[in-house]
Amino acid sequence: IMTHQVSRSPFLKPFYTRTPVGGVIPRTQRRHTLPASEFRNLTPQDAISVFEIEREAFVSVSGECPLTLDEVLNFLSQCPELSLGWFEEGQLVAFIIGSGWGKERLEQEAMTQHIPETSAVHIHVLSVHRHARQQGKGSILLWRYLQYLRCVPGLRRALLVCEEFLVPFYQKAGFKEKGPSAITVPNLTFQEMEYHIGGAAYARRNSGC
Repeated sequence: IMTHQVSRSPFLKPFYTRTPVGGVIPRTQRRHTLPASEFRNLTPQDAISVFEIEREAFVSVSGECPLTLDEVLNFLSQCPELSLGWFEEGQLVAFIIGSGWGKERLEQEAMTQHIPETSAVHIHVLSVHRHARQQGKGSILLWRYLQYLRCVPGLRRALLVCEEFLVPFYQKAGFKEKGPSAITVPNLTFQEMEYHIGGAAYARRNSGC
C-alpha cells in the first residue's frame, strides 16, 4: 500500500530542464528521449551506481562508507519507497537512502535495520556524484525528499546523524539538533538531527498527494 500510494507523488514526476533548438520536442520523439532530469525511487538495480558514488564521496574523507554494497542492496530491496535518486539523462547524479526506525532516538542498530510501518525514517546517506557537486544539488535533493515524505502514509519524523560541520546544512533544510548521537564510528562523533514532517492535510493542500 505504501509503495502504491507514494508512486503518485508529484515530487517523483520527471521534469525537463532543457529546451531543444527549434521549439517543443515532437510528441513521437519525446517517447524515445530520456528526461533531462528525473527524480524517482531507487531499485536494487541502482545499487552499483549508488555504491560507486558513495565510495568516492566518503572513503577519501572518512576512510569508510556509511553503507556497504550489501547494505545498499538490502535497503533498496526492503524499503525502496524511502529512497530517492536524481537522474540526469538516465545517469544517477545524487541520491538519498532511508529506512524505517521505531524509537525516539537513533541507536547503533539503526545503521543496519529497517523497521517497517513506523512513523520515523532514518536517513542513512545523502551523496552527490563528484561531477555534480558545488551546484546546490544536495540541498535540492534533500528538499524534494522531505516534500516527498509528506506523501508517505504514517511518516511523521525524519532522523539522521551527521558530523558537526554539517549541522548548518541540515538546519537550513529545517532539521533541529537533538544532541550528541548514541551512534559511534571509530574516530568520529555525530550530532543527531530531527525533521518534523507535515501532516496529511498540509500535504494534500500543498503537494497534490
